[in-house]
Amino acid sequence: MEREEAVRAENGEVKVEKKSLKDGSICGFDSLHCLLSASLQPSVFQEVSRVLLGLNCGRALEALTLPGPAVALSSEHDFDLQAFCFSAAKESLREPRIVRVGLIQNSIALPTSAPFLDQKRAIFQKVKLIIDAAGASGVNILCLQEAWTMPFGFCTREKSWCEFAEPIDGESTQFIQDLARKYNMVIVSPILERDVKHGETVWNTAVIIGNHGNIIGKHRKNHIPRVGDFNESTYYMEGNTGHPVFETAFGKIAINICYGRHHPLNWLAFGLNGAEIVFNPSATVGELSEPMWPIEARNAAITNNYFVGSINRVGTEIFANPFTSGDGKPQHSDFGHFYGSSHFSAPDASCTPSLSRYRDGLMISDMDLNLCRQVKDKWGLRMTARYDMYADLLGRYVKHDFEPQVIVDPLLRKPL
Repeated sequence: MEREEAVRAENGEVKVEKKSLKDGSICGFDSLHCLLSASLQPSVFQEVSRVLLGLNCGRALEALTLPGPAVALSSEHDFDLQAFCFSAAKESLREPRIVRVGLIQNSIALPTSAPFLDQKRAIFQKVKLIIDAAGASGVNILCLQEAWTMPFGFCTREKSWCEFAEPIDGESTQFIQDLARKYNMVIVSPILERDVKHGETVWNTAVIIGNHGNIIGKHRKNHIPRVGDFNESTYYMEGNTGHPVFETAFGKIAINICYGRHHPLNWLAFGLNGAEIVFNPSATVGELSEPMWPIEARNAAITNNYFVGSINRVGTEIFANPFTSGDGKPQHSDFGHFYGSSHFSAPDASCTPSLSRYRDGLMISDMDLNLCRQVKDKWGLRMTARYDMYADLLGRYVKHDFEPQVIVDPLLRKPL
């Protein structure tokens, strides 16, 4: 397939060239940001970026220069590598609290029909190279995508995918522990968990591994989708770990796994527990959620005064046995295209561009965590919230005899 692309020459003249479309691209470009950059005059693109990405402390986000070894890994293994810096105002009584954070998005490494162990080990090899790039870049906290060790087979309803489930201290955790120790890095590893102490129950879980290779804790996915193909309760149910915040060597972090991003109170709870960075490891396809993707996490960062790291896998995963969703649509062998587009959002409404829509990638950001409190002080959202009023409403809503507070116009049902 080909597309026509407007290319601006050095003399300012616009020429149209034909280029081949890449599977999963947006009009042949890695991302919307890349498309706009190539299509708009620099001054127009700067203004569009201001509206779309916001300003951090009154300025556009600055790009970071990364070490040569990280750039070389990106070039050699063809994964997108981007890095930006979120600043905060200089304070008189606190030193800057700058932490370097990374997000990894990746496609699977082998067809879903390959032996499961081969699939898992191939993903390990692929992701290790990107983790090595994060380590070479000095990343302090790194988050991987939802169920990163496997294809996202949950929508097929086939129980064989449960074979990928493992205990909290299983093979993938041991693999990540070694890398966490090597790079002095906190790593969030979302896996399919098998709870061997409770009847081998399966959970969708994020394991938080400390920078010394220790297991700090875990969090299980709070909200399970029942939307079209994404009816994941065949495999696991709503989590039972609440809204934990993990205090690490580099900051207080939390994990809002995938579908939880559609629930504002889920985001709120992590903020009430003191999170400074909330990760949203996900697996979502363009036909279902792409218009929501740049909005929900950014809104959560603004309303809860913390940073958000959004991660989505990439690629189209084909399965051997076609399936349906009971929605009248023909059976199909894939869920659609996982569109990547991982990015960071800040509490001051600024955000990074997104990673590629179809390539593996590593997004890195330096962020001054002082910005969280500075935005709290500026907007006073916690001070002006009416938690007592919300708590009263919620307390009544969950009871069987709840009555909505609706005041009816007395003339509504009477003839005038």
